[in-house]
Amino acid sequence: MTNEHPSPPDENPCLSCGACCTRYRVSFHWTETTLGDGVARREPGGPHVPVELTEPIGPHRQAMRGTASYPLRCVALVGEIGCSIGCAIHSVRPSPCREFPRSWENGEPNDRCDASRIAFGLPPLGPPPTPSDSENDTQAGVPATPNSRSNV
Repeated sequence: MTNEHPSPPDENPCLSCGACCTRYRVSFHWTETTLGDGVARREPGGPHVPVELTEPIGPHRQAMRGTASYPLRCVALVGEIGCSIGCAIHSVRPSPCREFPRSWENGEPNDRCDASRIAFGLPPLGPPPTPSDSENDTQAGVPATPNSRSNV
């Protein structure tokens, strides 16, 4: 297992959160695993989730260890919730993790992301600021930061 961080924490709020990895079962078809032989064979293309990090939950389904029963915490989660967090298998994470968008990642809120954050005392994510938002803030009387000057 390696500790992977896809981007710096200031660019990706997930790297200072990780709450979703402790709130939901991560289940997927067994073909997303290495099948115990250590050979990566995702069909089509790409590596698999190491089977030793999963547990069977049905004839064709696996779950990430730590997410099938309470208390939930994915075995691949590394770090402290709300501080510095990462996924030890980020590049081969299963489909439910790849398909779970953070709030506003696709231009809309994700109620499950927000609920996870709130459960740990973290605020829900808001929409990203747009260039027109900062212009409107200045025009609406929001004070400029000490390091910025305006010739208005």
